Amino acid sequence: MEGRRGGSSLGAGGAERGREKGGGGIPWFRMTIPHGKKYDKKWLIKALQDHSPIPFSPLLYSTDGHSVYFYLNDAAAASALRKLSCRITDSEGYKVVVIMTPWVKPPLYQNNLKQEDLELIKRCMSKRFNGSQCCLDLSSIGTDHDLVSHKIEVILNRKSCMQATLRIIEENVPELLCLNLSNNKLFRLTDLADLVKKTPRLKALNLSHNELKSEQELDNLKGLGLVELCLDRNPLCDNFEDQTTYIRAVRKRFPSLLKLDGHVLPPPICFGVDPGTAVPPCKGSFFVSDEISAVIQPFLQQYYSVYDSGHRQQLLDAYHDGACFSLSTDVSRYLLREYQKDNRNMKQVKDSHTRFRLLKRSRLNVVAFINELPKTQHDFASFTIDVNTYTSTLLAFTVNGVFKEVDGSSNDLIRAFTRVFIAVPAPNSGLCVVNDALYLRTATSEEKHRAFATPAPIASSGPVSTLSAFQQQMLSAFSQSSQMNLEWSQKCLQDNAWDFHRAAQIFTELKEQGKIPEVAFIK
Repeated sequence: MEGRRGGSSLGAGGAERGREKGGGGIPWFRMTIPHGKKYDKKWLIKALQDHSPIPFSPLLYSTDGHSVYFYLNDAAAASALRKLSCRITDSEGYKVVVIMTPWVKPPLYQNNLKQEDLELIKRCMSKRFNGSQCCLDLSSIGTDHDLVSHKIEVILNRKSCMQATLRIIEENVPELLCLNLSNNKLFRLTDLADLVKKTPRLKALNLSHNELKSEQELDNLKGLGLVELCLDRNPLCDNFEDQTTYIRAVRKRFPSLLKLDGHVLPPPICFGVDPGTAVPPCKGSFFVSDEISAVIQPFLQQYYSVYDSGHRQQLLDAYHDGACFSLSTDVSRYLLREYQKDNRNMKQVKDSHTRFRLLKRSRLNVVAFINELPKTQHDFASFTIDVNTYTSTLLAFTVNGVFKEVDGSSNDLIRAFTRVFIAVPAPNSGLCVVNDALYLRTATSEEKHRAFATPAPIASSGPVSTLSAFQQQMLSAFSQSSQMNLEWSQKCLQDNAWDFHRAAQIFTELKEQGKIPEVAFIK
C-alpha cells in the first residue's frame, strides 16, 4: 500500500509469501516457538535463518497466546530448524525453543485459492487502501473488476476467503483504523472474530447492506475499541422497537461507540469519571511517623545487607520461633521458572494440601528455605515502604522494589518484588518477623531502566569522600526517610559512623528540638 507509515506494502512479494514446492504429497510442518510473541518478528526469523543450514521461507506467520508459529512444506528445512531448539539465545539470556509438528495443509491452503490468486487479491486490496487515513475499503469486493477479469471469486461469507483476507490485513496493515465490509452478503460474523487480535487499533467498521439477522452476531467482535459502526440495511436493525433500545444493545458490545449508522450518539455513561482525568502519580513511602521510620529503615538495611551477602543463615535472629514464610509469583512461569516449584500463588495452587506443604513454618525452616533461593543484589534506592498496621505490639509493612540475580543463567536479570512483613518488637528496639510473604514478578521496562541508577552527585562546598555502593544506598534511604537533602543526610550519617539507627534517632531528637536548619531540607 502506498502512503502507509511503517511495515511492508500490500503489493506483490513479501518475506512470507512462500510457494508450494510440489504436489499434494509433500508434507507440511508447523513450527512453534513457545513464548515467541515477546520477540520482534524480524529478529526471530532472521536469527533462525542465519543459524539454519537450509534456507527457508516461513509461511503464514501467526500468534497463538504467547507462542508464535509458521508453516513449512520442506521436510529438510523443518528438521534443520528443530535441531536449532535451545541453540539461539535471546537478549535476556533465554534459549529460543523450536517445536516441529507434522501438519495437514495450513488453513489458508485448504481452499481453492492458489498462491497466484492470493497475490492478485493482495494487489486488489492495495488499490483499495487509503494510506493517509489508514482505511481499507472492501465493499462489494466480490464484484471488483480486477478479480472478476481473472476469474477469482472472493466471497467474504465463505470462511476460506475471509481467512485469506484477514491474513493479508494482519501481515501488512495490522495498524488499520477503518474497515469497510459493506455489500458483501455477510450473514454471520464468526469468521470475522479474529479481527479483534489482528487489528487491535481498529476504530471504525462498516457492515451496512449485509444479511446480519441477529444482534448476537456482534458478540464475535467484542473487544474492538470501536468509536464508529455502521449496521444500516441489515435485517437485525428491524428487531428493535425503538432507537434507544437499538443503541443500548450495540453499546453493550462497544461501550466507546460515538457514532452509529452515521448518527452521533450521546456521550457514553462512564460512572462520572472524566476520561481525560490523569492517573495521579505514585507517592513515596508512608511511615505514619518518624519514630516508626527510624525502626523500619535500619531493620531493612541490615536485613537486605545480610540477605544479599550470601550468608543468609545469619537472618535467624530476624525471625520469631514460630515464623511463617510463603513465596508467590505471577503467571510468567517461563521467566520465573527457578521459583515455580515453591510458588504458592493461590490463583494457581488450588489444592489445600499443596498450599499447606508450600507454607514454611518455624524460623529454622524459613531461613533454610531463603538460603536456597538464588543469590541477589537489591536496589535499596528503589524501595517504597508502606506501613499498613501499627500498634505497641505489632507492626505490618509492605516493601516494593527491584533486585537482580547475581549468579546462574539469570545473571543481571532485573526482577520486581512485593514483600509484606508482620513483625513484633525485639530487644534493642529492633523487629522480629512473625510472617513474611514474598511476591515476585517480572520488572516493567520503566523499572528496569531506573534500576540501580547512580545517585545524584552530592553538592557540597567541602571535600566529599567516595562512597561505597552500600553507603550510597543507605544515603538515599536516609534522605528519603528524613526528607533532608543528600548533603545533610550524608553529614548526619558520617557524624554517627554510618550507623543508620543511631543517625535516625539523633535526627528525630534534633528535629523535635528545632535545631535542624531549613537549608537541610532544600533539595
